[in-house]
Amino acid sequence: MSTITRRPSQQIKLGSVAIGGDAPVSIQSMTNTNTADTVATLAQIHALAQAGCEIVRVAVPDEAAADALGLIVSASPLPVVADIHFNHTFAIKALRAGIHGLRINPGNIGHEERIAAVVAEAKQRNTPIRIGVNGGSLEKDILAKHGHPSAEAMVESGLRHIALLEKLGYTEIKISLKASDVVTTMQAYRLMSTKIPYPLHLGVTEAGTDFGGGIKSAIGIGGLLSEGIGDTFRVSLTSDPVNEIRVAKEILKSLGLRRVGVNLISCPTCGRTQVDLIGLAHAAEARLAHLKTPLNVAVMGCVVNGPGEAREADYGIAGGNGVGIVMRHGEVIGRYPESELLDRLLEVIERDGHE
Repeated sequence: MSTITRRPSQQIKLGSVAIGGDAPVSIQSMTNTNTADTVATLAQIHALAQAGCEIVRVAVPDEAAADALGLIVSASPLPVVADIHFNHTFAIKALRAGIHGLRINPGNIGHEERIAAVVAEAKQRNTPIRIGVNGGSLEKDILAKHGHPSAEAMVESGLRHIALLEKLGYTEIKISLKASDVVTTMQAYRLMSTKIPYPLHLGVTEAGTDFGGGIKSAIGIGGLLSEGIGDTFRVSLTSDPVNEIRVAKEILKSLGLRRVGVNLISCPTCGRTQVDLIGLAHAAEARLAHLKTPLNVAVMGCVVNGPGEAREADYGIAGGNGVGIVMRHGEVIGRYPESELLDRLLEVIERDGHE
């Protein structure tokens, strides 16, 4: 497991999920359905939960969405965070509906008395509030002072909002400082991590599609986590939200912070490869994605590194000339034609009872 030393932080709880302190780094996502469509929203929440999501956020842009929260919260398998902008009455309604967490940008909620009304409701239920600072929506005076949405500007905005909640006597807080620029995002979190005791919600906002956004998130989020900074995070992709969970799990597995599901080891292929390794590796990834047991599975294409990697993994395939061997904990199970390798591998894994 990881030898990363985590930054100490105050622990909060969103429903059954602890964030900060000694709690594992948790994975979040956000639905992209119309929240008022409770059938579609709950279907997506269940798909996210099946993929390994631990906290889900839903947008509350209007009255219909606010009215749907009670049903969503009661039927959701995951703690639900309500995402509120501009309208403090929706935040109050969400809290009364029993949501487990609230995400607000105090800067666009309005006057202090409106924020005070929201905090009063949150206090009654001990519902955590995430202060969401976004580089694209900083206060005008802060932008004028710094000239652009720099890391220092984002931190100043965050500290201002934190001070307001603390003034109102509320410290069940976590904070995010997201920008679309990876370096700015990382600098902002590093700076904020030295100034407050609260948990940090990591993310690179508007990161992009699966490919580009996944890389930006792996660098930004993974880089911070490798430094011990961060308690929970969302990989933001222009994609099916389930794909956010897949990237998030790979980030945690690559750092040794969580062991959930299959860690697939596969070679990049070269002129020595004599099986369709690319097809085999992609098929293995898809067919093993449902497993929750932490396993190392090697899918290798030639005799140079293949047998060694497969032997060191929990399970593995080492390909040859149209054939290959299947291994289990270092022992050869059998030699099979290329077309049968994946089926035989899966049979062995399933026979061992992994789910």
